[in-house]
Amino acid sequence: MGRKEANEKVLEIMQNSEVHLVGMAIAKDVVPGMHEKLIMHAGPPIQWERMCGPMKGAVIGALLYEGLAKTPQEAEQLAASGEIEFSPNHEHQSIAPMAGIISPNMPVFIMKNMTYGNVAYSGVNEGQGKCLRFGAYGEDVIKRLHWIHDVVYPVLKEAIQLSGGIDYKGIVTQAMQMGDDNHNRNKASTCLLMRELAKYLIQVRCLPTDQIYGVLEHIEKIDMFNINLTMAMCKSISDAAAGVPGSTIVTVMARNGVDFGIKVSGCGNQWFTAPANIPEGLYFPGYTAADAAADIGDSAITETFGMGGFALAAAPAIVQFIGGTYDDGVKITQEMYEITATENKNFKIPTLNFKGSPTGIDIVKVLKTGIQPTITTGMAHKDPGVGQVGAGIVKAPLDCFVKAAEYYAKHKNG
Repeated sequence: MGRKEANEKVLEIMQNSEVHLVGMAIAKDVVPGMHEKLIMHAGPPIQWERMCGPMKGAVIGALLYEGLAKTPQEAEQLAASGEIEFSPNHEHQSIAPMAGIISPNMPVFIMKNMTYGNVAYSGVNEGQGKCLRFGAYGEDVIKRLHWIHDVVYPVLKEAIQLSGGIDYKGIVTQAMQMGDDNHNRNKASTCLLMRELAKYLIQVRCLPTDQIYGVLEHIEKIDMFNINLTMAMCKSISDAAAGVPGSTIVTVMARNGVDFGIKVSGCGNQWFTAPANIPEGLYFPGYTAADAAADIGDSAITETFGMGGFALAAAPAIVQFIGGTYDDGVKITQEMYEITATENKNFKIPTLNFKGSPTGIDIVKVLKTGIQPTITTGMAHKDPGVGQVGAGIVKAPLDCFVKAAEYYAKHKNG
């Protein structure tokens, strides 16, 4: 199959996949390969010794949550002992933001690609600030994780079951026209999800009314709640679009706080990595760039599918939040058309006369132009246990695309 034909096939999958939120479960019961001593993480493969501060902090928190350690010190010793297996979410049909930790007893959403039949999983958003995904592991963080397991999970699981499944792609498509970039701004999509679930939530009988109210209050306070779900939608499409021989379209961009990695449809399951960059943006009071860890998280999957930094022109509010102007957002989106293969027929940008967002990063175009993909992101403190320190934008390192192109050239004829 020629490159043009292969890329057209990948773009068709990316745009024609219909994706529904179909349920929830505990990770060990559904995630392929999950076992009691497996901790899954964001980005390409990495072991404990090389992990950045926020990922180490999140691993410590997960081991405390799982009851495999009683103190942070015990958790560190266990993590370094070799008894715990570490593996990327992307190798297990899963995905999660920032440190991206998913452990055996964490609840996960189940997102199904209705067109191609595959499913993807992502955890439940804890909130902002001092959270596990930003490397915090204090008593309040662990308590919240248990509350999500004991209260949030059964309530949302029953509501989703009662709904019979929710058209999630329809939610994010509409949300972009309401001002979401669907990466750093998820306010519209979260509201749309709650509108879909509302009539089912009042029918939930698994827990008392006051606990159901607590779940609604939790979501109402988290504008970022839907990022996990949007990522799971993208992952279900990414897996369907992977492995098309001859294609030069990127299907995965992910970071672990040390390495930035990409996968390309025509290059199989191969990771291509380079050192992760430090994001630029606005810091919370008391923090500066000297406090920030390098770029981290699986959430760049949204840019891979024409959202996030590629749709900044659709989200003026988030551009201001990360320290830019509306014109900056438009300029970035316009630039991303130079490295992508199509205008997305689903994600329309009102401020660009409903032009489709730039979709399908082509490694050939990246190398021809030298333009690096722009990603919107949160910023975690470089030390474990601290949490979020700001939000901004970051560039994907060019060397990932150079390595992918070299591999493609070497293997394209088998």
